[in-house]
Amino acid sequence: MRARLKNVLNAAALTIIASTAVNAQTTTYTKYVNTFVGTEAVADPKILGYVAPKNWRPWSGLTFPGSSLPNAMVQVSPMTKYQPAGAGYEYEDSTIVSFTHTNKGHWNFGNVPILPMSKPGATIGSKFSHKNESSSPGYYQVYLEDYGVNVQLTSTLRCAYYKFDYKDNKDRQILFDLSKALSGVSSWEINQDGDYAVKGFQGGENIYFYAVFSSKIASLADTHGTTTKTVRNREVSAPSGNAIVHLVDDGKQPVELKIGFSFVSTANAKMNLDKEVGNKSFATIRSDANQTWENLLSTIQVKGGTEKQKRMLYSCFYRSFLWPVIRSDVNGDFTDIDKKVVNTGITYYTEPSLWDTYRNKDVLLELVTPNVTLNVIKSLEDKGDKTGYIPTFFHGDHGASSIAGAYLRGIDGFDIKDTYKILLNNAYVPPTNPRGGGRQYLDEYLQKGYISDPEIENATETAKGRAGVSKTLEYSYDDYSIAQIAKKLGDTANYRKLMARSKNYKNVFDKSVNFMRGRLENGGWVQNFNPQYPYYEWQFREANAWQVSFFAPHDMPGLIELYGGPAKFEAKLDSFFTTPWNPHYIARNVETFIGQYCQGNQPDHEAPFSYTFIGKPEKTQKVLDNIMNNLYGIGPRDIELAGMDDAGEMSAWFVFSSLGLYPVSPTDPKYIVTAPLFDEVKWRTSNGKYITISKPGKGRGITSIKVDGKPIGGYFVSHDLFKNGGTIAIATK
Repeated sequence: MRARLKNVLNAAALTIIASTAVNAQTTTYTKYVNTFVGTEAVADPKILGYVAPKNWRPWSGLTFPGSSLPNAMVQVSPMTKYQPAGAGYEYEDSTIVSFTHTNKGHWNFGNVPILPMSKPGATIGSKFSHKNESSSPGYYQVYLEDYGVNVQLTSTLRCAYYKFDYKDNKDRQILFDLSKALSGVSSWEINQDGDYAVKGFQGGENIYFYAVFSSKIASLADTHGTTTKTVRNREVSAPSGNAIVHLVDDGKQPVELKIGFSFVSTANAKMNLDKEVGNKSFATIRSDANQTWENLLSTIQVKGGTEKQKRMLYSCFYRSFLWPVIRSDVNGDFTDIDKKVVNTGITYYTEPSLWDTYRNKDVLLELVTPNVTLNVIKSLEDKGDKTGYIPTFFHGDHGASSIAGAYLRGIDGFDIKDTYKILLNNAYVPPTNPRGGGRQYLDEYLQKGYISDPEIENATETAKGRAGVSKTLEYSYDDYSIAQIAKKLGDTANYRKLMARSKNYKNVFDKSVNFMRGRLENGGWVQNFNPQYPYYEWQFREANAWQVSFFAPHDMPGLIELYGGPAKFEAKLDSFFTTPWNPHYIARNVETFIGQYCQGNQPDHEAPFSYTFIGKPEKTQKVLDNIMNNLYGIGPRDIELAGMDDAGEMSAWFVFSSLGLYPVSPTDPKYIVTAPLFDEVKWRTSNGKYITISKPGKGRGITSIKVDGKPIGGYFVSHDLFKNGGTIAIATK
């Protein structure tokens, strides 16, 4: 048996080597990508900020290592467990229970689980070793020890392609575990279609599939059933069971499985498979996937820096382009928000994770793939036309920022007047539509200029409230964002109203304590106030008072004045980054700290740049370097990530910061300049021109900045560089 196992693994290794040889001349950038970054939880309490309670895995990373193309419908990846795992794969685990085909890296999707099996036992799943596991962009491989199957997989935009090398070519089975997914499953079905194919559906996310095998199907065993489970304290019916495809014993060749997907129909899933894969070989699909990533990653070319810094740059760059994802088929069909199949000529995308990604990642997509951004906006507009509101995500109304930022950067191939009209609904019309959309508590915000919270005695991190401080701060910024569209369209009246509302952040600043603080309905301040204690939705959203008190990216001079001027603002920032975190204050996704600053969640990610607004860029740089060098690529394998990647927001933060440009106010078409990690950065713009950022020497404190040879006043450069190309020369000491 050991000899046979060795032969199988050797054969698999040769297959990998042969396949890699096809790509040998085109792995300039993909070789730096480690798709496992973020799959292992932060373990060091000194970094985490607390000792994790027993049986509590920190919510760090939550990424997946499998195959995807940029912004693809299909993201095929191994699953080591279902809930509560964020992306289904945790590096600490030793069992793979399936391979799923949709992902986000955040408790969603995980659709149509399959698993190759041979003589399975009562428990579904197989042990595996990281020694017999490998991956690269567009490819993943693992050996399933219990079943004696070497798995290789690759993918296209809407299809997955597997190669299963069974140790024993008898009793080859492939499980379709259709009652399971990371998202809820409401129903499922599967049917055989001829001798070599099956087709089916998984309800919940409502995804269809069509799968073709290279070996003939002997039988399809279906154990479809129902069970009950408790949801919100009541018993509900849920589907159970699975299906197993038994293959005939027909030789020693690996079993190939090609599977297409659609959110419209099985016929469209088959169409997607025929168009994107057809008769292409596994090696060809893998090579094409690799080349797609090479083309995208080559947008950024760097010299200097350490090998680890390059790995983190390109790994984060890769991770930034996995979400949002396509939901339309090759013929343009998609299922809209009303659950109707339509074809409007756009490439339809899921909603961005706006609360997270508006801060930086949506800007990165605007710069690198403007056509994707254009279709994302058209998709948001399509939803808005049918609901009356541009979709919000989780918290805030940050479609306003992402759309305004794109428009101001020159992405204007959409109906801006119609989109602007819908954004005004978001800003002025309290939501009543049962389909959702609009701003929560907008009526109070319009009336008072802030959103209140109740007084709660002995509040814990799970105390229920309105997150009134966070919402007030964020709505203020969203008002500013819409105002910029109003200005460009010549709508002076709404520009003035919204700009006045953009100052509402001042209404939740309590000068007596120098913090943003919760307000009561009667206008008083919340009395049970501890600025260090984090809350999920009382006063603050997933943050404490420290972490939200530097958020006014559209009006930093006004914020600085609230604190009493530059000197007092600097002292407050100094305290922010040095006041120790209390290890007894545990909110699961508020973790990894520098003082009170939290890199592990989004609300304060712009704060390190605040020093630059008072002429202290060296202090900004010191914090940035600490974060980049110590909170990314952590642990013995350099794959721990200090917090949830949240659809690429944390990754995009590193990309911008490591390259020396950051969109502190993502709505505005300008970027703050910091010292890049690399001696030289060449950024190919979307129109084929280049921006060259040079920083010779090892100094980290900026002494001067020249654009196209001319010194600039201040520390910001215009988006015009991305239109025209140019040079940024940074001198340091």
